[in-house]
Amino acid sequence: MPITSPPSPRSTDPLFLRACRLEPVERTPVWLMRQAGRYLPEYRAVRDKVGFMELCKTPRLSAEVMIATVERLGVDAAIIFSDLLPILEPMGLDLEFAAGEGPVIHNPVRSPDDVGRVRELDDIDRLGFVMDTVRATRAGLDPSIPVIGFAGAPFTLAGYCIEGGTSRAWLHTKSLMYRHESAWHDLMARVARAVSRYLVAQIDAGAQVVQVFDSWVGCLSPDDYRRYVLPHSRTAMAEAVKRVPTIHFATGNPALLPLLREAGGQVIGIDWRIDLDEAWKTVGYDRAVQGNLDPAILLADRDTIRARTRDILARAAGRSGHIFNLGHGILPNTPVENVLELIATVKHG
Repeated sequence: MPITSPPSPRSTDPLFLRACRLEPVERTPVWLMRQAGRYLPEYRAVRDKVGFMELCKTPRLSAEVMIATVERLGVDAAIIFSDLLPILEPMGLDLEFAAGEGPVIHNPVRSPDDVGRVRELDDIDRLGFVMDTVRATRAGLDPSIPVIGFAGAPFTLAGYCIEGGTSRAWLHTKSLMYRHESAWHDLMARVARAVSRYLVAQIDAGAQVVQVFDSWVGCLSPDDYRRYVLPHSRTAMAEAVKRVPTIHFATGNPALLPLLREAGGQVIGIDWRIDLDEAWKTVGYDRAVQGNLDPAILLADRDTIRARTRDILARAAGRSGHIFNLGHGILPNTPVENVLELIATVKHG
């Protein structure tokens, strides 16, 4: 799919944006998925006072959490504090974040008939708190720190809808996909249109980059991805890629990387299950890449953290277009000092 480039950038643009556009940068930009999370004392202090969904739906607090995180860590980009799943509520899914259980959908989609009750996301105003979070985060940050909006990819969101939560094998999801292909594509199309509108609304609110997370698609083979997922992921990102750099990130199966490129995104996120140099060669050097330290490395000693970080930087070989990140989100029991060591190593070698 052709990628539409944003307007010609200026050399004064932030490092992160220049790297997304494959421009030369004076050093590799770095930010981290789940950089505002339970490993930070400041985040835990806020969570002691409010529940997770209340935090997500209170733009002032969401912005404060991310702004404080950026200042504490010294990262080069801020992703809005939100979650993948609130987009499902206005679509008719009964979502709850149950203590100790994670997200639970009480009315899962299990049959072709159930697909019919998944509503189109025609009224984006019901997610206005997310756009307010984008605005508040942008207003509270230095202009040199771009704001990233995000959404779940159609497969991951559909998987939650069907399973009613997380899963190890995604058997309900695959059963609907294989046995009721027409209903599957109907559901995926509805979700893809919703994601597209949601991303555009975040861009209109001030997001300078957006990321699409396909957290669970690694359970599929390449053939299944091409048949059941790729067209819908392409639809979800088609408008966003015309407007801002778009990061397409999936985990679990490096064999999907050429198909992620085909589905869209100026930046392809790489998880830790493949070496960065091999992944970039597979993706193609006309795309930027993001990644890809194993989050568990941040539980190791400082020497190991520095060595593994430098190895990834060496594999990027100074090529324009590398954004340093983890291969997935920071683990909750990660020491803050280890995160700071990682960021210092990226910045200073």
